[in-house]
Amino acid sequence: MRRDLQPLFAPRSVAILGASNDAAKWGNWLARGALRGAHRRPVYLVNRNGGEVLGQPAYASVGDLPESPELVVIAVPAAGFEQAVDDALAMGARALVGITAGLGESGSDEARRAELALVERVRAAGAMLLGPNCLGVFDAESDLGLSSNEFPAGSIGLISQSGNLALELGILSRNYGLGFSRFASIGNQADLDLAELVASYAVHEPSRLIAIYAEDFRDGRDFLQAAAEADKPVVLITVGGSEASRRAAKSHTGAMVSQHDVVSAACRAAGVHLASTPAEMIDLAQVLLQPRRMAGVRVAVLSDGGGHGAIACDVAEAAGLQLPRLSDRLSAELQAGLPDTAATRNPVDLAGGGEQDFDNYARTARTLLESGEVDGVLMTGYFGGYSQYSEQFAGKETDVAHAIVRAVAETHRPLVAQAMYHDAAPNLALREGGVPVYATIEAAAAALAALGLSSDAAAREPDRHQDAEAVEYFTARELLAGAGIPFVAARRVTSERQALEAAGEVGYPVVLKALGLLHKSDAGGVKVGIADEQALVWEWGDMQQRLVPPECSIEAMAPLADGVELIIGSRRDPRFGAVAMVGIGGVFAELLGDQQVSLAPVDHDGALRLLASLRSAAMLKGARGRTPVSLEAAAAALVALSELAAARPDIAEIEINPLLVTPDGALGLDARVIPVEGGANAG
Repeated sequence: MRRDLQPLFAPRSVAILGASNDAAKWGNWLARGALRGAHRRPVYLVNRNGGEVLGQPAYASVGDLPESPELVVIAVPAAGFEQAVDDALAMGARALVGITAGLGESGSDEARRAELALVERVRAAGAMLLGPNCLGVFDAESDLGLSSNEFPAGSIGLISQSGNLALELGILSRNYGLGFSRFASIGNQADLDLAELVASYAVHEPSRLIAIYAEDFRDGRDFLQAAAEADKPVVLITVGGSEASRRAAKSHTGAMVSQHDVVSAACRAAGVHLASTPAEMIDLAQVLLQPRRMAGVRVAVLSDGGGHGAIACDVAEAAGLQLPRLSDRLSAELQAGLPDTAATRNPVDLAGGGEQDFDNYARTARTLLESGEVDGVLMTGYFGGYSQYSEQFAGKETDVAHAIVRAVAETHRPLVAQAMYHDAAPNLALREGGVPVYATIEAAAAALAALGLSSDAAAREPDRHQDAEAVEYFTARELLAGAGIPFVAARRVTSERQALEAAGEVGYPVVLKALGLLHKSDAGGVKVGIADEQALVWEWGDMQQRLVPPECSIEAMAPLADGVELIIGSRRDPRFGAVAMVGIGGVFAELLGDQQVSLAPVDHDGALRLLASLRSAAMLKGARGRTPVSLEAAAAALVALSELAAARPDIAEIEINPLLVTPDGALGLDARVIPVEGGANAG
């Protein structure tokens, strides 16, 4: 059950612990911010020396206050933080903001335990704690500004684990006339975490978009649920995916699935837009705050110059947008009133028609938006530039901007603009009317793509069933076969005699496989196509001499020439749970790096989408005259593995590499299961 965060964002009264007259201290900045809202609520300044702070009476302790402050902001040295919290709770505070640093984030076990114990006391008192180690809190509607800097008011709800990054977002938002409805700096997330704040912002009407910078999601699935349930756009910046994190992985899957892959899959699942930088976040916010979305990804490029239009086409396609050739009817309608040199097939180039008659911009934009042949328009180039020549031109071009705004509103289809004079009066008019305007074409194209590219279905919490151990090769095969994935026939052998008997049972040609090796092929631990007893005896002796494996597997030879080798797998992420992966497999799995990731479990349609999104998907569909392989069988195997992984919290990593997919079905040729830390490795 989510808590009511009203005491944090709209408190009846505020106290600043550590208030100071020193303009270089946090206590001074916070006191100034609190006093700016003194017309809305009582503000109490607490300084252990008493006296006056900023011309206001200061109290020597929280206990001296005339009433219980609903919100207490603590900016005292780390050594005094716990006592300050306890004093505030004793006075009946319902919300605390911990500015103080040097606590749980210091990395010591002792500090972390102390922070956890402190949170228990906060919750036991029926209160809540933001931070510690945070920048503060802001709410435009309640005139609450308790941080080091002022934020512009607007409709973006911001949650940030970095104070400085939040300040940069404030600066960037001003450039577009945007601002924040509220802001919370989560710091250590000792109590209030990302998911709880997202859920609160989701029902906060002035917050029309939720912007997040997070380094740690705490409970990733909880965050996803809150984000997916928010009936408003969510934009996320996060970090991770370093090579160092990959080195800890023990399987191919673990090595190939980075933190970035996991977060990307999580964002797709919850419909969260992923940004890489603060500038990109504000670019996305500008377009997502306007109410129109695209029904698809068909886009028309509109320019008054060939160069801008051509570049825009390349950038738009790279962003995942489609630029259909416009029909003869639409082309002829667009051509009316334009120079003979105008291009009207897509891109649409006015070819000087804009300067001949500014109304051509609005007329052409409306015609495209009303046509039904495109889902949106990307306008690029010189619009706004004519206003640089005279006030008359500026007035006329601004009138055209208003006409474009009306066309967008009346057709319910979006138009996004890029302009070299993006801050000129006509473009400001576009922006004020809800039409996003950008300085670069790549930002405009990415913004338009964000309106049209669909996300995966919302993440689903898997059912749990009885745990079972799975620690070595044959047990791994049995586990996956029990989930419904077929495997080639195999026999466990520890001697030459057993190997010969097993080969007779499964039938030549056979495969000899040394067990207990991660990269069997790299080590020379897999020999395929062994045709007869004599060849098997020789290969057995060679492998025993080189590798001395504790045991081996004799397996039926699969029809490799008829199929494509895939890798399917899953690893358990500490924040998001089981994450499924599919890619081109076999000995080149890690070398090619062609894989796609999604949260587990994956349904059948989701599995087919992942397969289709591989760069090498053409191999599956019958490239260069080959017979297409069974995508249905490959998808079924991925679904089965992902469901198993999602239902087994004791499994850290699981994979089949390769999964041979042929026109007739799919066969597992190798299996690997790694239990969570503390369990035995699987061979």
